[in-house]
Amino acid sequence: MSQDILINWAPQETRVAVVEQGAVQEVHLERTLERGLVGNIYLGKVSRVLPGMQSAFIDIGLDRAAFLHVADLMPNIAAKHAAPRDRLANVSAAEPPAPAAAANGNPRVLTPDAVLPIERQIFEGRALMVQVLKDPIGTKGARLTAQISIAGRLLVFLPQDSHMGVSQKIPPSQRDALRQRLLRLTATADGSAAGGFILRTNAEDASDEELIEDTAYLRKTWLRIKEAATRQPSATLLHEDLNLMQRVLRDLVGTQTQSIRIDSREQHGLLQAFAAEFMPDTVRKLQHYSGERPIFDLYNVDEDIARALSRRVDLKSGGYLVIDQTEALTTVDVNTGGFVGARNFDDTVFRTNLEAAQTIARQLRLRNLGGIVIVDFIDMVREDHRDAVLTEFRKQLARDRVKTMTGGFSQLGLVEMTRKRTRESLAQMLSEPCPACSGKGVVKTARSVCYDVLREILREARAFNPREFRVVASPKVVELFLDEESQHLAGLSDFIGKPISLQAEGSMTQEQYDIVLL
Repeated sequence: MSQDILINWAPQETRVAVVEQGAVQEVHLERTLERGLVGNIYLGKVSRVLPGMQSAFIDIGLDRAAFLHVADLMPNIAAKHAAPRDRLANVSAAEPPAPAAAANGNPRVLTPDAVLPIERQIFEGRALMVQVLKDPIGTKGARLTAQISIAGRLLVFLPQDSHMGVSQKIPPSQRDALRQRLLRLTATADGSAAGGFILRTNAEDASDEELIEDTAYLRKTWLRIKEAATRQPSATLLHEDLNLMQRVLRDLVGTQTQSIRIDSREQHGLLQAFAAEFMPDTVRKLQHYSGERPIFDLYNVDEDIARALSRRVDLKSGGYLVIDQTEALTTVDVNTGGFVGARNFDDTVFRTNLEAAQTIARQLRLRNLGGIVIVDFIDMVREDHRDAVLTEFRKQLARDRVKTMTGGFSQLGLVEMTRKRTRESLAQMLSEPCPACSGKGVVKTARSVCYDVLREILREARAFNPREFRVVASPKVVELFLDEESQHLAGLSDFIGKPISLQAEGSMTQEQYDIVLL
């Protein structure tokens, strides 16, 4: 499927849109003051170990401590815990696991099923090289791993591992030959493999010279990181991943990409120089857009972004989706809406669900929704209809670069799926909780607030003896007190024997009020 990539650059923000068949499929944002952290490598400091959760909090110099689970520690780190910091970067997963005493006193080798508890592997105050797996999301800190990987144009370097892998997108029949070729090309002078590598999809047809160059570049980068780890203090950035435009060339561009258009002449030149050095095949696809219309107007990208912030997504048939994102999961509800069909009810439901399956897959990519997703398709009676909708849904999800897993229909008619989450969703990046409702989505009615005020005045009257009570509230609440609730307010004033005055404050939300004792 043909693909076009549009890059809108400004000093404060870079925006990237991936367009397939004339429709926007993905939107990526990077702001100068809020750059993502995924892929960055830090020399962290263990600030707290939590044996009960088998995890630790690591200080990497951010506002919030980052999170490291025992599963993301290197398997032989326990053997290195007493090593000085200058040896930290030399830990290699190619070495045998640390021996542990068996019941009979003889040493035994730790297996993955016998991982040491985290409190025996690391301790508070220890320096530890870590890499960011997931950006901070909401109130959660960044997710870390101690298993470092460095991505290049053709290869991914695993400096602490000996694994040699091949992308799963490459046909299985070719993987063994490519793996043997990779072993031969990455072996050092003494015949050993210093670190592991994973062959990326775009390296399937790469020449030996290109692979050797990428290997040398990645090993040189790792040496620079190790050297920095010996000189820098804890909670220091050792290696920063590429910026968004460079990551686009590295991660998004493929054989299906027809053009990469960018609306900045200066950035186009910088990107061309970067591509010429690291990704020469992409140079011919780079184009400078000099049109009068903003580049995102070519495919109405800004309109798609605005719609992606809405709960409701209209379908062409007249049906619609309702998408709700919560802390734990995302729900998608499919409705027929105004679509009445041409034959019968079963056919109407089937056609609506088929269109919804395509739209949901696109919306997940466009909104970058991750974690657990529950889809409530309209109930279908026929088994073949359910199978066809599920097949179409999985087909559309297969186009997603992000890993997804989809189950079948549950007994309640729901489809459960997961989509890997590595960064904030589009809504989390572009919006913040409503100050009026604090993110609840609803506020108390003005009448409910009026009755809260009346109860609070009665409570205060029993505890204090002021000359007068003054209610400061939103204009809508004050208006209700002066109109429909005036009788109740006058009755309370007579009951407590004190005058009650009203003051409207436009800066207050509907739920906010103050009772001033005069």
